[in-house]
Amino acid sequence: MILWTKFYLFRLKSRVEYGLENRKMVFRKGIRMKKYELNEGTMAILPEEGKKTKVYEDTTIFQVDKPPYEVMEDSCEYFGSTYLGRQTGSQNMLGNGYKVPIIVEESKGMIFFPTISPLNEECWWLSLNHIEQIERDGDNTKVLFDSGLELIIPISYRSLQNQLLRATRLQSILNKRLNR
Repeated sequence: MILWTKFYLFRLKSRVEYGLENRKMVFRKGIRMKKYELNEGTMAILPEEGKKTKVYEDTTIFQVDKPPYEVMEDSCEYFGSTYLGRQTGSQNMLGNGYKVPIIVEESKGMIFFPTISPLNEECWWLSLNHIEQIERDGDNTKVLFDSGLELIIPISYRSLQNQLLRATRLQSILNKRLNR
């Protein structure tokens, strides 16, 4: 199934590939929420027109009546910190400050990273834990998730690869600190 919107294109695969168990992906759509907290099943949060957010979680698509940045803020607060506190922590751990990944919840290793500036209305947030592979797709990048979901993201392969590496580095630093 291929769906088009103003900002992006995505494809849903009918089966999980890349060595994972074969199961049909059936996405339930149309669940609308005023508030949403990221969880271990959240794969991606994407902007929609009208300052709304589309959330891909396991096999459900949610529409949240807030922009992605506010969903990130709410989620950080739900897990006991502010977005700015988590951002500062990530900056201190990584030693840089631009488009840093965010540790939403450390004990579960929930790390999300932005595709562009988090304050940009077209910023997507991706879960490090659910990404299986990324591939070039013309000027865009295809992200393959562990559930079989594929998203075509309007960002260069190199830029997404850098963001993915930053998030992986943050995960490594976090794991070392948690295992001391």
